[in-house]
Amino acid sequence: LQLVESGGGLVEPGGSLRLSCTASGGTLDYYAIGWFRQAPGKEREGVSCISVESGDLNYADSVKGRFTISRDDAKNTVYLQMNSLKPEDTAVYYCAAGIWRAVLTGTELDYWGQGTQVTVSS
Repeated sequence: LQLVESGGGLVEPGGSLRLSCTASGGTLDYYAIGWFRQAPGKEREGVSCISVESGDLNYADSVKGRFTISRDDAKNTVYLQMNSLKPEDTAVYYCAAGIWRAVLTGTELDYWGQGTQVTVSS
């Protein structure tokens, strides 16, 4: 399974972006998916995750009310809608696939994408 993130870019504070995580070489149906980010000089942190069949969703406190995660298994894609972006959201964003416990903790994940840069700046 290969994961490819897209949708990153430069946006002004208060703006929006939608990230996509698209799988090839297999199906996402059986995987929980997590979004993670890493800013320069900082540790990687979990942003949001979604379970199989969208039964459970989880968000970091820093993004609650601003970010929304969703999945379209027919398109083999998971989305992260990011609204009201702040400069502190600037980071490389990664998606990863695994079991629910793995995406919640960010450990023992089976697959990672290569990342997409999000820069929030005026």
